[in-house]
Amino acid sequence: MSKTDESPSSGILYVVATPIGNLADITLRALDTLRSVHFIAAEDTRHTRKLLSHYDIHKPLVSYHAHNAEERGPELIDRLRQGEKIALVTDAGTPAISDPGGLLVTQALEAEVEVTVIPGPAALIAALVVSGLSTHPFAFLGFPPSRGKGRRRFFTSYAAVPMTLILYESPQRLQRTLEDILDSWGDRRISVARELTKKHEEIFRGTVAEALEYFSENVRGELVLVVQGAQEKNEPEVLEEDWKEELGRLISVTNLSVKEATEKIYSQYHLSRRVVYQEALKIKKT
Repeated sequence: MSKTDESPSSGILYVVATPIGNLADITLRALDTLRSVHFIAAEDTRHTRKLLSHYDIHKPLVSYHAHNAEERGPELIDRLRQGEKIALVTDAGTPAISDPGGLLVTQALEAEVEVTVIPGPAALIAALVVSGLSTHPFAFLGFPPSRGKGRRRFFTSYAAVPMTLILYESPQRLQRTLEDILDSWGDRRISVARELTKKHEEIFRGTVAEALEYFSENVRGELVLVVQGAQEKNEPEVLEEDWKEELGRLISVTNLSVKEATEKIYSQYHLSRRVVYQEALKIKKT
């Protein structure tokens, strides 16, 4: 159930997309909406204030982010029920994609408050269309877990997905993520979009191994990774005993080092480097 604009019993939650970098990338409808609402719920009020100042918009700002969403959400819902109109914005792009905005949308719908979207920029779509990779189907994976079993499970679970994969990543973790992609998904084609729509926008296109070398120095800015999906293989199924037997022969008979044997098995059977390397260490110890 939804409410109409004229209904005095309930307000409206506007999900408003804002620029991902270049302030000119905002729609006229978004500007009209930001000027018309009672107040704006922003992920970072300081960041949003710069946008509002640029367009001479003067509206109250309320913070709504990952650290206060649980307590601030009910407050916003109460104000919507009282008939206020609220614009929800994130730091950049479309809310509810990589921020807690989705929670507020769900709460508003459960409260039978009208929710409407003011579409506009989204970093994942911008990066996808300039990547040179297949634009459909695709899967958006967000930020990989930072560490531990969750991170390993993340890369393992998506290794065989045949569609283009899109990830967000921080500059500090780019190298590690590229290494994990190479190890778990193989040396696929990849596009790394950095600082989209900004002055120093850069689009890298190549293989994962080439990206590792290209971004070996300090990296700055917002990053979107677009990775080629898993390719169908017409090769016969690889039996575990076959590659393990070959790995043992390389180490025990031909006296290759653990690293050299791992690379040969990886190249021949297209397996995870980590899995092969761990097995090689076990063989070396026996």
